[in-house]
Amino acid sequence: MGLLFTFLLGIFIILGSVIVFLSKNNDRFVQFSISLAFGVMAMLIIVDLFPEVYELIDSGNLIYNFLYIVIGSTIGFLILKILDCFIPDHEDDYSTQKDDERNFKHIGLVSSIALVIHNIVEGIAIYLLITSDFKAGVLACIGVGLHNIPLGMVIASTFYKATQNRKKTILIILGISLSTFVGGLFVYFFHLSNMIDLLESVSLTLTVGMLIYILIMELFPKIIHTDDKKITYGGIFLGILLLAITLFL
Repeated sequence: MGLLFTFLLGIFIILGSVIVFLSKNNDRFVQFSISLAFGVMAMLIIVDLFPEVYELIDSGNLIYNFLYIVIGSTIGFLILKILDCFIPDHEDDYSTQKDDERNFKHIGLVSSIALVIHNIVEGIAIYLLITSDFKAGVLACIGVGLHNIPLGMVIASTFYKATQNRKKTILIILGISLSTFVGGLFVYFFHLSNMIDLLESVSLTLTVGMLIYILIMELFPKIIHTDDKKITYGGIFLGILLLAITLFL
């Protein structure tokens, strides 16, 4: 089941590239997907992951529990911070040298390498999360998947500007989309799930840190600068509602 969900995450990257090719005005869709992801991930962290992590590591020592969560989450946060230093934002792709083909190729190549590593790590975390807590794993997949749509748009638009070759761009996107699945395969073939008791609390704290990074450093800045606040608030509300509904399932 974990492999299936890590595979499905790549579909969201492909969806982002499809939007680039088919839509001339995709800002509203991206705005809504970012807002929806924000609502889902914020509530997931607060009402599901934090309580579960605390329960897993409950040692009877409040200070130890607190430090464990803080250190693990910080490591997860820093992992994505380091990787994302090599992934330019959508705006950066257009604010550099607009007509410099080599520059776009360089941006696309570096972005793709960083994104592949980023997705492999993410795939490992999602696979372990699905294994330990299916409901939380599904919700995390929804949030991360929606976040992957703009990333797919960034890579597709960058490579297409550099190559002006739609087929080549699509092949690159397909390769990148499989990287999350590769992370799942890594866990599956190396039988890391057999160490689930040891890895469960570690992977959950790392995942919390990664989701906090995506939430604060990537989604929130885009939300506060959106033009259509109705779409933004509607997406956040729907994301919160979606998670609230799952609590009663």
